[in-house]
Amino acid sequence: MSYDIQLKRIYHDACDDDGARVLVDRLWPRGKHRELLALTDWYRGASPSNVLRRQYYNSEISASVFESRYRGELRDDPEVLLPLMRYARQGRLTLLSAARELSTSHLPLLKEALITALQVEDSADREPSSPPCYAHLMPDTDNRL
Repeated sequence: MSYDIQLKRIYHDACDDDGARVLVDRLWPRGKHRELLALTDWYRGASPSNVLRRQYYNSEISASVFESRYRGELRDDPEVLLPLMRYARQGRLTLLSAARELSTSHLPLLKEALITALQVEDSADREPSSPPCYAHLMPDTDNRL
């Protein structure tokens, strides 16, 4: 299945075709009032940890180190993706951030992790997960001793 996930700056106007608009930042964007943003949700759980965010934006770590550590945070706690996966299954999902450059922010990495998690879940739904799931496919035999 194909999922429609787009990335957008919170400072850009909302569009009718944005679908679910979810702000995925730890900090609230400066100068923005919640009622004017047309947000579906503000979800901090899938954003980089405060320590990682500070290190990256203070140039204490490189972009590649940031990417590696953020992927590690998402891998270590896959449950944080579940709310976003639910939105993605309902239709278009617009991930929002206050970052100046979305291409160097956490959003592309988050989108990649979301799509991967959705595809893994989709493929798991198609195949039985354990031998008891195959019981209905086995011929009916009498195994009494």
